[in-house]
Amino acid sequence: MPTAKVGVIGGTGLYDIEGLADAEEVDINTPFGKPSDTIVVGKLEGVGVAFLPRHGRGHHILPTEVPSRANIYALKSLGVEHIIAINSVGSLREEIRHGELVIVDQLIDRTRGRVSTYFGDGIVAHIQFADPFCPELRQVLFEAAKKAAADVHPKGTYVAMEGPAFSTRAESRLYQSWGADVIGMTALPEAKLAREAEICYAIIACSTDYDSWHEYKEPVSVEMIIGTLHRNIELSKKIIKLAISRVPSGRDCVCASAMRGAIITTPDAIPAEQKKKLGLIIEKYIS
Repeated sequence: MPTAKVGVIGGTGLYDIEGLADAEEVDINTPFGKPSDTIVVGKLEGVGVAFLPRHGRGHHILPTEVPSRANIYALKSLGVEHIIAINSVGSLREEIRHGELVIVDQLIDRTRGRVSTYFGDGIVAHIQFADPFCPELRQVLFEAAKKAAADVHPKGTYVAMEGPAFSTRAESRLYQSWGADVIGMTALPEAKLAREAEICYAIIACSTDYDSWHEYKEPVSVEMIIGTLHRNIELSKKIIKLAISRVPSGRDCVCASAMRGAIITTPDAIPAEQKKKLGLIIEKYIS
């Protein structure tokens, strides 16, 4: 099976990545089912890259239905240590305009019913998640976005909502009052699962609309989102290409050892089935 150092998860409008040398489609089955689609593995700027469209090619998977555990596990099994994710978001701030990017640094979880951990069924673990995005990878993305001449904000708080309907005006204004900057449907549980898998994770949040709060703009619609996204797909691809070559070879961030001390269950109390199922993630801590 081919290997890759960097994973790219494409969001709405980004279903492939050009320029991959020696590209190969990999069909992976994981203990958590199959990922959203086959993963394309190749070389970009001389770096091993694995590309996965979050919603599947043709966009047939709802945000709630995204098999995030399988997606992250599959990328981990390919050797991925860094994930760059592309997410479309609504802006909750006047100063974050359509087409601008945000390298978000914080999350508020408003999802419900999504499985957001690899643990349970006889094994308990609690990761540190105060800073949900890798600070080193965020800096790489910000510098790449500036190099690509993008209008980019270096930080912001992302509200992850369930969807698939967009927010009511009351909800949108509530999130503003909380200090949130953008809103989307897909950063979670990806970020939590990536941390459990000890993968550095950061997103390029692409602002496509003003959500529902803006009194003088029409409410968000699919047409509005797609129109803005099409204008930004090429920019996102350019940023990814620039960022790939800047990803550090070593890792000094908390992501690389996130599971150290996180497992509460004693090794002899963990069911054999769970040890096998989660071996890729926990083996070095329970052996």
